[in-house]
Amino acid sequence: MNLGKVFLLINGELPNTLPNMSEYDLICATDGAYQFLLENNITPDFISGDFDSLKVLPKNIDVIHTPNQDFTDFDKILNILFEKKFKSIDVYGASGKEQDHFLGNLSTAVHWKSKLAITFFDNYGHYFLAETITKLDNCKGKTISLVPFPEVKSVITKGLKYSLNKEDLFLGKRIGTRNEALSNDVVIEFLRGDLFVFVNN
Repeated sequence: MNLGKVFLLINGELPNTLPNMSEYDLICATDGAYQFLLENNITPDFISGDFDSLKVLPKNIDVIHTPNQDFTDFDKILNILFEKKFKSIDVYGASGKEQDHFLGNLSTAVHWKSKLAITFFDNYGHYFLAETITKLDNCKGKTISLVPFPEVKSVITKGLKYSLNKEDLFLGKRIGTRNEALSNDVVIEFLRGDLFVFVNN
């Protein structure tokens, strides 16, 4: 059985505005991001991490200690959510600050792509790993970027100003950044690979 949607806050650039928290069935954070929820009067269902950044642990929520330094806090909290049978995860705070963390978070998303549906949100839009056939709505006028991680074969797009027709994207050679949606409906198809789609507001 798959449970409902999760709000997860990790310790990158904090959101300027928060979503409607009532839409989520579970709220959680890594230890470094917990203070932000506290300041916004949001009580998570649990927090996890090695807790080196918290002087006093909260008493009123579940605290899951994950000291294993072989994995990032993001990877460890995704594992907890997977074990709890959650599959749909909205992640805030994955980008910004140190960019090596951001790239590491993208790599972690690729690792979990067959088990979890992860969508990242930041102050500029949202991004996610595309399915081989991905349909987007409400896109007209928005900036759409396609970033292979590292290679995607035979990409076809519909609804973008600069269309692709069975073309390969490869990090370091050709990627598809800063395209413009000409219609509300955008379709992206590809044969194989890992493709991040960025939708800027």
